[in-house]
Amino acid sequence: MNEIDKKSIAAIRNLVVDSVENAKHGHMGAPLGAAPMGYELFRYHLKHNPKNPNWFNRDRFVLTSGHGSILLYSLLHLSGYDLSMEDMKQFRKLNSKTPGHPEVFHTPGVEATTGPLGQGFSMTVGLAIAEAHLRDRFNQEEYQIIDHFTYTICGDGDLQEGVALESAAIAGKLGLGKLIVLYDSNDITSDGPLSCSSHENVHKKFEAMNWQTLLVKDGNNTTEISEAIKQAQYETDRPTLIEVKNIIGFGSSLQGSEKIHSNPVGVEEAQNIKATIGWEHGEFFIPEDVKVNFDSIISEGELEEKSWNQLFTDYKKNYPAKAAELERAIEGKFQLSIEATQPFNNEDNMATRTASGKMLNRIYKDLPFFVGGSADLASSNKTTIEEYPFMDEEHHEGPNIHFGVREFAMASICNGITLHGGLRGYCGTFLVFSDYMRSAIRHSALMGVPVTYILTHDSLQVGQDGPTHQPVEHLVSLRAVPNLIVYRPAEANETIVAWKLATESKNTPFVIALGRHDVPVIPDVDAKNAEKGGYVLSSDSETPDIILIATGSEVEMALKAKEQLNQYEVNVVSLPSWELFDSQTDEYKDSVLPPSVENKLSLELGTTLGWSKYIGAKGKSIGVEQFGKSSSANELLEAYDFTVERIVKEAMNLMNKNSQGYTK
Repeated sequence: MNEIDKKSIAAIRNLVVDSVENAKHGHMGAPLGAAPMGYELFRYHLKHNPKNPNWFNRDRFVLTSGHGSILLYSLLHLSGYDLSMEDMKQFRKLNSKTPGHPEVFHTPGVEATTGPLGQGFSMTVGLAIAEAHLRDRFNQEEYQIIDHFTYTICGDGDLQEGVALESAAIAGKLGLGKLIVLYDSNDITSDGPLSCSSHENVHKKFEAMNWQTLLVKDGNNTTEISEAIKQAQYETDRPTLIEVKNIIGFGSSLQGSEKIHSNPVGVEEAQNIKATIGWEHGEFFIPEDVKVNFDSIISEGELEEKSWNQLFTDYKKNYPAKAAELERAIEGKFQLSIEATQPFNNEDNMATRTASGKMLNRIYKDLPFFVGGSADLASSNKTTIEEYPFMDEEHHEGPNIHFGVREFAMASICNGITLHGGLRGYCGTFLVFSDYMRSAIRHSALMGVPVTYILTHDSLQVGQDGPTHQPVEHLVSLRAVPNLIVYRPAEANETIVAWKLATESKNTPFVIALGRHDVPVIPDVDAKNAEKGGYVLSSDSETPDIILIATGSEVEMALKAKEQLNQYEVNVVSLPSWELFDSQTDEYKDSVLPPSVENKLSLELGTTLGWSKYIGAKGKSIGVEQFGKSSSANELLEAYDFTVERIVKEAMNLMNKNSQGYTK
């Protein structure tokens, strides 16, 4: 390590201390320890252009240990990204560009929102899968158009999270040779030494999952770190874990203990750290020679991008069709053909999960940028893009992925695939197992990443698999997530609408909740209004005697109940998406659910929580407020009194209760 490297690392450590002390909050322990490996990566190995953070062929870097965000901000600031010293001084303050944990699309150079431990690791696997897929699809021998690495820094806590290990197994299985993990191994977690909660050989664990593992014994030795990164880059058939032995809180009298994990240390200890690292300058100061050193990143990055731009120009001349397809993918120019949205009017009955599978395959013909699969339930979730291969260790050009029984990792990986750009991640499992992936679904919504979640077997009508597989509270639970659209189509043609909306979404993830059993196909569905999340499916009057409101397969029951209530004026409203309906104008919502009509009865095979805003003060909800049982679907509906006869009875009671009775 030369003198300018030492001085640059000291500058990073000083920024870490000053920023945390200024904020009176934050985590300086991991950043102080990991500063040398962060510097070595950004200064000498990472291919990036700070003046164009969105250059497509850049290396991707994710700080999985998001609590150490000040390390990333320091590196981004010094490297020349649009992150000023004033931004550094606003660390962890309201509306600043330097929030407590990194947020994608908020801070230039941040590739993923991280904080919940392990998820950043999983998203890097998704990023690496995206690179491998695009590389195998578009590269030609003389034109390596897609050719970049994916890096992350993770910590001891990250590797305790199951989601990281689930994802590591997938990365090893797929042979993601361009994925390089720098493991900040300081043997300390928030509550104390790592030995309090772990007694394992991480290297053997990763080797068993088909990873190359390397060890850097001294985290302050950048020469050793550099050699390990180079060795990782040479390995093309396996991802690499580089364990770097760091000292948490390096330079502090508290170093090596959990006491330096988080929170400021005070003026006296801050000065002690600065003295230990040899810092002789004032607060938030960067010496000129350090600035010049980091300026090389910009000049080198601009040359890298310029060279790539010329390569892509030549590629376009020689492979115009492939180049046009890649440009379309990068720019996100998605447009469905008329054929893709043709109604299923020639069908009598079809499960919505079956309609979804057909739509996925229709869509892929127009938009061959979807990549994903199922958590070992592809044949049941209907998530396979037919006539195309699954990815394996040697070939990544196929759009299908065997995720195995790893729901959480699957969802988080799809976030990474979509974050990469040029691709859209999708994944499927049973609705009840959305519990396993909820944090990743929330993360999609938080980041504004339009992943499509295909969640089938959406009610008690799963039947004999019993209560462990029968969702009750899941729909309302997912509806509670901000910036998430939940769409539960009534039948095949509403499923077309759901998929169309999902493909058009730019910054909102979609949950499409689907049934296993066949339901009648409703010809000539009002697709335009179905896109609004709720509409009058069958109308007798603008001011009917009663409105039956339903979602999913319960719409069929509402229509049957209407037939038996033929002496009354009855409207049936399909309300597949609360979120979309709530976003409409008051005028439209009132036209579907007129406030003057007090008799409103909602039907959904799940908890009734939340339905009150649609049925009003005098309405009623029919739902399920307890766990299911193992039996056939029909027997369950009878046992839980969720029948057409019950609906008719409740409708009659409601009309009689809210008036003196109807005689028509």
